Amino acid sequence: MLIGLIGKPSCGKSTFFKACTLANVLIASYPFATIKPNHGVGYVRIDCIDKELGVQCNPREGYCVDGQRFVPVELMDVAGLVEGASKGKGLGNQFLDDLTSANALIHIVDISGETGAEGKITQGYNPINDIEMLENELDMWYLRILKKVWKSFSKQIQGSKQEFAQSIAGQFSGLKVLEADVKDVIRKGNYNVEQPAKWNDEELLKFAHDLRHISKPMIIAANKCDRPSAKANLDNMKKAYPELIIIPCSADSELALREANYHKLIKYIPGDKDFEIIKEVSSKQKEALESIKKNVLDVYKNTGIQQVLNSAVFDLLKYIAVFPAGVHKLADSKGNILPDCFLIPEGSTALDFAYAVHTDLGDNFIKAIDVKTKKAVGKEHKLKHRDGIEIIT
Repeated sequence: MLIGLIGKPSCGKSTFFKACTLANVLIASYPFATIKPNHGVGYVRIDCIDKELGVQCNPREGYCVDGQRFVPVELMDVAGLVEGASKGKGLGNQFLDDLTSANALIHIVDISGETGAEGKITQGYNPINDIEMLENELDMWYLRILKKVWKSFSKQIQGSKQEFAQSIAGQFSGLKVLEADVKDVIRKGNYNVEQPAKWNDEELLKFAHDLRHISKPMIIAANKCDRPSAKANLDNMKKAYPELIIIPCSADSELALREANYHKLIKYIPGDKDFEIIKEVSSKQKEALESIKKNVLDVYKNTGIQQVLNSAVFDLLKYIAVFPAGVHKLADSKGNILPDCFLIPEGSTALDFAYAVHTDLGDNFIKAIDVKTKKAVGKEHKLKHRDGIEIIT
């Protein structure tokens, strides 16, 4: 999967990206510091199953610390978005093109109110405006694609919901819109798909909005949560958008902790509520660490960065993590214990998982075995989060 990081200029996107990936990216306090999208690997955190099976895992991808398994996901930090982007303002067209392949979006919002609409330093700005602006620009993006073909399309398609869903999914295939997404929108919105030529502009906009929400779901990362006005702004934002997942975070704090951990000054596991200083640090470093503990960790219980990534994958996209394993053999041919962990959609069956691991396993599937219970399950058996599964072929 690919998760896009979006937001206005200077909201902290590149800091958020670097905190997740420790990639070497430009972080600057001026608009459009990011021109081309940055790609990197972030990680979702889950409880590993190794302790339940009495072993110590050795991942091929990602890593495991103190029983916490970190499973890789691809992240993309794109150029800042300003009002009018859907009409080409700023880096609008490039920005939107970059997002076509994203499965989900994380909107980084400067919750402090200390950067204005175009990313310039200010005071007292209402960050709710940023959500309104970005929601509108994304809707206009989908509406523009829809309107390109609507006049001729709506006259040709005067048939069943099936035909309508197939045609719309085809038009939006580049944005990863599925036929099932379109059917879901039709069902929830009660649209007249038998006579789409009669839709007015309001109905078209609503359809574009609904389709965008289901095919590019979005979570809000309320960044700079340690700033003076952040708490009040966060409360107001949650009241204004109760339907959205909004998580307070501090990308600066997470980046500082991860870099200190990387240099072995502290012991810190991303997502933890505390850290341990394990090496002598300077007075300036100690002061900075104490500030993070007092203003972020003690208040919010974590920096929020790991929580945002986990929530995007497990709450927004509704994926689960499943381990390929053997009842009598947990290692691969190179001796790696529980080397892999797959992120698959909630509701996936044992057969779906077999195909996710390798096409041959799916084609030659006989049965699966739950390595925790040692019980055999059939191809229609629905898997649970943190299952360990052996595929028998």
